[in-house]
Amino acid sequence: MPDGVTMVIDASPTNLDPRIGTDGSSEHIDSLIFDPLVRRDAHFDIVPALAERWEWRDPLTCVFHLRSGVHFHDGRLLTSRDVKWTLDSIIEGRVITIKKAAFATWASVDAPDALTLIVHLRKPDNAMLLNLSDGAFGVVPAGSGRDFWKHPIGSGPFMFVSQEQDRYVLLRRSPSYWQPQPDISQVRFNVVPDAITRALELEKGSADVEVNALPADMLAPLALNPHLRIISGPGSQVMYVVMNTRDPTLKDPRVRNAIADAFDRPLMVRALYAGHARLAESVLPPGHWAWTDNVELHPYNPAHANALLDSAGYKRGADGIRFHLTIKTSTDETARLIAVVMQQQLAQIGISLDICSFEFATFYSDITKGAFQMAPLRWIGGNEAPDILRYQYASESFPPHGANRGYYTNAKVDALLADAAASPDRARQKQDYDTVQQQLARDLPVIDLWYQDTVAVESTRLSPITLTLSGSFDFLRTVRVIR
Repeated sequence: MPDGVTMVIDASPTNLDPRIGTDGSSEHIDSLIFDPLVRRDAHFDIVPALAERWEWRDPLTCVFHLRSGVHFHDGRLLTSRDVKWTLDSIIEGRVITIKKAAFATWASVDAPDALTLIVHLRKPDNAMLLNLSDGAFGVVPAGSGRDFWKHPIGSGPFMFVSQEQDRYVLLRRSPSYWQPQPDISQVRFNVVPDAITRALELEKGSADVEVNALPADMLAPLALNPHLRIISGPGSQVMYVVMNTRDPTLKDPRVRNAIADAFDRPLMVRALYAGHARLAESVLPPGHWAWTDNVELHPYNPAHANALLDSAGYKRGADGIRFHLTIKTSTDETARLIAVVMQQQLAQIGISLDICSFEFATFYSDITKGAFQMAPLRWIGGNEAPDILRYQYASESFPPHGANRGYYTNAKVDALLADAAASPDRARQKQDYDTVQQQLARDLPVIDLWYQDTVAVESTRLSPITLTLSGSFDFLRTVRVIR
């Protein structure tokens, strides 16, 4: 279609049911198909979406007042019954999802009338609104079951048309959207796992746009094309390496700290991102009220790394090798390049790192099952809320109940996260979160590497797009085809 847009992405969404999908492709596309109860603005504050307003009757009871006249794409009126069904299906396990962990504090949900929803908590939960926001939550029609992902029906700006695994997802503009309608008539997401092919699709004009889907060394040649433009800005996506703390070798914090000290992250940022990234020491993005830089840093220090491994009892063998580890990656080119650089740098301290790459669905399945030693991963949007610390590090968040995929356990961290979730005092929450980040910087169950800038390549047939910190696809709501 002349007023349609083709976007290239590096992997298929794993599940377009917003109750289930947690990978970047799923969450970004779901945010176009579905509406949340509330949204996060540019300052990470909560603003209305499907819920026009809400009030707390007491610390355990929140009442939401929904917008009237919102319809699903099949014409059904969206009511509190649908929101209740969405929440109950997660909380009661009608769908199997790690998002259930986000609702562990919930007691029940009532829908006394079509536009009123009442949430009852077992204990205070300051993350409640964040877990109902865009990227984390989307309302599905009442009655939606486990096979809903095959033909998802939402109330967002675009409606689902079709998909083919590892090939494409096709969305069309919704004629009944309750907010201003998108200018473009449809968007096709072409799944192109190979980065060179993605670049060629943009070069020859068979694709219109990509976001954070190309290695930095491919940007300069594309910038020479008069029919393309490069747009970049700060990003909140954090690249990290998770380590399985149940592993006999990696369970020792000295080993994990040695690995961190062996990584020359500034060199990796220059070589792999051409400087389009900032070093990270926390999963939270800089500038967030809960973020702190008052943590133990891990600059490149191979001498200290060698000393730590010696003290842990891992002496070099005659071949110079202390032990072997395996890092699992997806077939994404950047992830594989990161693994190759890590392989070279760990070799300098006597660690032989084997690299195993898998198609994304297989890779992601292994990670969620804990079938790995090390793996590079990204947080895309979800790390913009402080509850990410509970979701990623609390003992209650082991898969399938959360994203503590390295099975990290620390009773002090658990207690601090519980206190932060229950306290209404922002200053006390800040103190708790600061202490948690300081403890994590010592224990290092995860090595936070860098915040990737949001970088897009787009055709000049489109108006300049507006980027978000998370690299979401929200620009498709407002982008125009220049006619």
